[in-house]
Amino acid sequence: MQIPYTIEERPDTGLNNSKLGIWVFLASEVMLFGGLFSAYVFLRMAAPAGDFSYWGTKLSIPMATVNTLVLISSSVTMIMSWVSLKMKDFEKYKMYMGLTLLCASIFLVIKYFEYTGKFHHGIYPSSSTFMGIYFTLTGLHGLHIIGGMIVMGYFWLPAGYKMWESEPDHFTNRIEVVGLYWHFVDLVWIFLFPILYLL
Repeated sequence: MQIPYTIEERPDTGLNNSKLGIWVFLASEVMLFGGLFSAYVFLRMAAPAGDFSYWGTKLSIPMATVNTLVLISSSVTMIMSWVSLKMKDFEKYKMYMGLTLLCASIFLVIKYFEYTGKFHHGIYPSSSTFMGIYFTLTGLHGLHIIGGMIVMGYFWLPAGYKMWESEPDHFTNRIEVVGLYWHFVDLVWIFLFPILYLL
């Protein structure tokens, strides 16, 4: 027996079950990152003058800028993968989802080189309060990237085609939900980039 409201919207919320579930989950994620952003603000206000600015100069703005462009591009390809399914074009979905995964991989590779560069110069989370926050926020964000890649990869593999063949509307809804998660992850980085690298 199929669970109701996996395709149709619920009459009480106007959302299907998966979309309602992801919005509740994202609300908890907003509280998680909101708490960490607030901690950053309070710690920066209490830090000695110039301390955070000094450690901020140890970050690579060019690498972060490229990563920002990569993630924004991945949001576009994520939307296009969903639109392709709405247009019943599974091959285009595969292409755009593959590009989204490629962008996510590029982001992680750049972040890997950024981290190893810090370690090479003797900069660790224990080096300063700023670096502790930097590694916590970007590391947690990186884990969210990996989690999103695992889900997208699952739907991009042959298992996704089987779901598309049996329940195309349900599969399309799943990709929309994954897209909402991915846009949230991108939005978090858009906040992280100026707060950590530019201010």
